[in-house]
Amino acid sequence: MKIKNSRGRIVFNVFNFAFLTFTALLCILPFVNLLAISFSNKMPVVAREVTFLPIGFNVAAYQFILESNAFITALGVSVQRTVIGVAVNLILIIFTAYPLSKSDHEFRARKYFSWFFVVTILFQAGMIPLYLVVRYTGLMNSIWALILPGALPVFSMLVVMNYMRSLPQELLEASFIDGAGHFTTLFYIVLPVSTPTIATVALFSLVNHWNSWFDGMVYMNTIDKYPLQSYLRTVVINPEAFFRNATNISEALSRYLGMVNARTTNAAQLFLGMIPILAIYPFLQKYFTTGLVMGSVKG
Repeated sequence: MKIKNSRGRIVFNVFNFAFLTFTALLCILPFVNLLAISFSNKMPVVAREVTFLPIGFNVAAYQFILESNAFITALGVSVQRTVIGVAVNLILIIFTAYPLSKSDHEFRARKYFSWFFVVTILFQAGMIPLYLVVRYTGLMNSIWALILPGALPVFSMLVVMNYMRSLPQELLEASFIDGAGHFTTLFYIVLPVSTPTIATVALFSLVNHWNSWFDGMVYMNTIDKYPLQSYLRTVVINPEAFFRNATNISEALSRYLGMVNARTTNAAQLFLGMIPILAIYPFLQKYFTTGLVMGSVKG
């Protein structure tokens, strides 16, 4: 049925389009400004003349960063943390959600374990007890201090559990009738049809590990162990100190001093820090809405 475009509907569409366009520009323009600063010469940046187009275009800020070890080291820590952290999260989510998705008849303790996990969402001990646990378990200043405290994201587990509970029981019963066990059913029946939900929680976990900075500041004792976001937070808060230290690391970097300053290098570092998420997100975004809705429609 064709909907008639009344005057009110036309006004709404125009207002809606204008509002969404304005909101999109508010999100995009800061990144454009950041990119323009990173490609600009240092004098226009100091004079705050750069808006959305570079002035005195050059790539000196990126060359400066890629030739200094601090950024590359922090990037490596973040990549290591993200790869291991996402893998650990998904393994624990899947192996926890599958048994909890069973009925009380199949898993008698399901109710107690479900409440155990829900309570961890509602009540948390706080930062100091968590810090003491990490310290006295010997995890301080190691990559595992960034991974193990949040190894099981309970909210993501509940999303996957609810989706698995919504699967047709006839599908699972047919698998058991054919002689399959729980592991075979999980890997060959449940997981293939749970791809949208698994991809959604993987995206949650990926963004969380990549963007997390506070735990790096708390659990790492030296800056060379900082993940990328903790490192960027440090250099953004105290850019001049970082710039002086970075230029003293190697005399070879001094050739860029006429073209870069703290603002251009910080802009370049922030933009490079966003590239991995911007590159991965389009491949997982198509699963986001579908997976989240599927995992939340049945309690």
